Amino acid sequence: MKPPTRFLSAAIGLGLAGALGAAVPASAAPTATDTAPASTAASIARYEGSAEDKAATKAFFDAVVKAVAEKRAANPGAAVVTVNYSTANAPSFRSQIASSTSIWNSSVSNVRLQEGGSASFQYYEGNDSRGSYASTDGHGRGYIFLDYRQNQQYNSTRVTAHETGHVLGLPDHYSGPCSELMSGGGPGTSCTNAYPNAAERSRVNQLWANGLAKALAQVNKADTLAKTG
Repeated sequence: MKPPTRFLSAAIGLGLAGALGAAVPASAAPTATDTAPASTAASIARYEGSAEDKAATKAFFDAVVKAVAEKRAANPGAAVVTVNYSTANAPSFRSQIASSTSIWNSSVSNVRLQEGGSASFQYYEGNDSRGSYASTDGHGRGYIFLDYRQNQQYNSTRVTAHETGHVLGLPDHYSGPCSELMSGGGPGTSCTNAYPNAAERSRVNQLWANGLAKALAQVNKADTLAKTG
């Protein structure tokens, strides 16, 4: 199971940014709630860990990082990077999203998730045979998709916090224990832990500390080329 969380707030560049520039598959667009096939354990298993899933997750993170870097270039001295997100398209999950972003904000120090403003990523909800996932809209913005059925089978806050972890640069690790947030549905439906462990918290802080400077450098380089090109 890949815990649901799709439209997340945009964040500034991480060291991972360069590795996430994968093309976004057409099928990654949010699925219409009333026409999409419902997810099943088998359909989710086929998608999770697949090449399409990995490419969509990488493209999602890259889009979020790029959007945040562009916004933050005007204020490079900020100690904390703020990533804005929208829940307008996931009204049923506002409580879980608020809980998961609060968990992350209390767990890391170099990046902060905040609802409102110019959102770099959004959350969506609906039915999708792939379950929940992180992807992009193909236009430079990311989104987290929360699947109804998967959120009924698994602890919904864990699913949302897991997907939000992708916004911050963490990959899936389904073989991990329940204490590892990015193990997602690997430990089974009885796992309700929605908190990142020490290693995951440390990794996010490292990514955002290093990625901020790197992302800003990339934006400045692009601006220079545009002026001289």
